[in-house]
Amino acid sequence: MSGVDAQAELVSEDTQEQFKGSQMSKAGKLAMELATEKKRLQQELDDLQVQYEEIKPTTPTGTVDWYVKWISMGLAVMGVFLINAHLVFWGQLAYVISSFGWVYVGGVWNDRAITIGSAISGTAVAMNLVQQLAGNG
Repeated sequence: MSGVDAQAELVSEDTQEQFKGSQMSKAGKLAMELATEKKRLQQELDDLQVQYEEIKPTTPTGTVDWYVKWISMGLAVMGVFLINAHLVFWGQLAYVISSFGWVYVGGVWNDRAITIGSAISGTAVAMNLVQQLAGNG
């Protein structure tokens, strides 16, 4: 017997026990059983909704900051790979642009860790880039 059949049988037995001795028709008993099952399913749905709320992403999607976040992430990764491929100028440029994007995202989200971390790493790379362009690197 499947779990659903067992539950249906339990609901049926519970309903029969509740209304034992009453002169209710089969249709009335079935309606009461369906109402009990509806309450159980609604409770299960409410529990699932609570679980979903606990695990759903908290960052916004489809907004300007969402696009800036993903473009900046791509530029940062590309910058690291370009630097490792000995295309230092282009890698540093991509990373500096990425850090500007992350500073923007940190500001929009009121997240100081993102803002400060991006500003510091971006400034360090920008200083190195300026030194190289000035011929001192």
